Amino acid sequence: MKILLCASEVVPFAKTGGLADVAGALPLVLENLGQEVIITMPRYKTIQEPKFKIQRLKDDISYALIGKNIKVYLVESDKYFARDGLYGDKAGDFKDNLDRFSYYSKRTLRLLEEINFKPDIIHAHDWQAALIPVYLKSIYGNHPFYKNIKTILTIHNIGYQGLFPKEEFPKLGLEWGLFNMEGLEFYGQINILKGGMVFADIINTVSQTYSEEIQTKEFGYGLEGILSKRKNDVFGILNGLDYSIWNPETDHFIASTYSAKDLEGKHKDKEDLQRICNLPPKKDIPLLGIVSRLAEQKGLDILAEAIEKICRMRLQLVILGTGDLKYHLILEDILKRYPKVISLYLKFDDQLAHKIYAGSDIFLMPSKYEPCGLGQMISLRYGTAPLVFKTGGLADTVSEDNGFVFDRYTQEGLLDVIEKAISRYAKPRQWMALLRNAMKCNFSWEASAKKYIRLYERLKAK
Repeated sequence: MKILLCASEVVPFAKTGGLADVAGALPLVLENLGQEVIITMPRYKTIQEPKFKIQRLKDDISYALIGKNIKVYLVESDKYFARDGLYGDKAGDFKDNLDRFSYYSKRTLRLLEEINFKPDIIHAHDWQAALIPVYLKSIYGNHPFYKNIKTILTIHNIGYQGLFPKEEFPKLGLEWGLFNMEGLEFYGQINILKGGMVFADIINTVSQTYSEEIQTKEFGYGLEGILSKRKNDVFGILNGLDYSIWNPETDHFIASTYSAKDLEGKHKDKEDLQRICNLPPKKDIPLLGIVSRLAEQKGLDILAEAIEKICRMRLQLVILGTGDLKYHLILEDILKRYPKVISLYLKFDDQLAHKIYAGSDIFLMPSKYEPCGLGQMISLRYGTAPLVFKTGGLADTVSEDNGFVFDRYTQEGLLDVIEKAISRYAKPRQWMALLRNAMKCNFSWEASAKKYIRLYERLKAK
């Protein structure tokens, strides 16, 4: 099959979050599985020669190669993309984001005819590319070249929808008739993600449970109605994990490599983590690790409520991340009072993140909602038992067989499951069985890519 993947950020060219990881990893595996893939994305100011060996195609289009022969077409515009941020700056979102990503979407579709690449499937990601299915079925609806091209829209986080004032609708180049409840209108505003959901042939999310959750009022962010209406076209496929990066057998960031067959190295990694975090080198108490954005969505609200009681338990805690100032202040205060229990790093540090995944006994990830989540997948690979709230991708990957799950999103629910984990840790034989179960889990991109291919084939035959 011929596949076009459209995303506003793609590793290794530009990244602000997990979308870029998906958009960079999935095409490589699809290519290895025999699919013909190209990618389009904006060419931001940070995407420079000679790092990416960029070649010129047209005045406003350049390209680079990834994988064996995947062309990443870079849509250029000094007016829209020659700035430091991808979506905004310290003042907030760029005021012209509607113009920027509608331009990217239109230019992507025109490019297909110019390079004579007619895809079977266009796979658009998030609101920044959600206009592509809209334009394909409206502006290009009667154009012979674009006939029978099918579209899939993947929603990575439904909380980000691309909302703009009604007055900007003419900029889209669409008929006003599409600005209604059945189209792009959303409580008097333009909603780009909603438009993509209306026009895409299939809607996809990054875990099965999340695909069900966003059809409810609690998680749908106002779009649950349209999702329920299209429930037969809504699917969930877990993101994969790049095991060439996250592998305790080959990880050059950690003090000692190890495997499920020989966990001796993991004990050394715990000692190393305790040492660099200035925690007492105790083997008999569990070390809990957190690598996270420090925000309410990630469970920091209930963690903050429970942190005093957690620090009085028989455990140690290492936290790495940045986020909301109020959580920085709460954690800095608790650090002063429990310096031998908690270690805090308010920054991003890739090497330390690897050390936390390897050296911790338990990985704490109490997210309020989590479309997919990679932290729990990484911790499973490293034999670090994930402790999670039962939501989204966390519910799809963690169970009592490989970690710890709580289903009451309260500080009491969190404290109860931490107590349960501490109790299990005190039973070495049970604990080792849990870790080996964890390390057997396989969330490789190949497994996810094969599910995408089956979805593409289903869509093509539709």
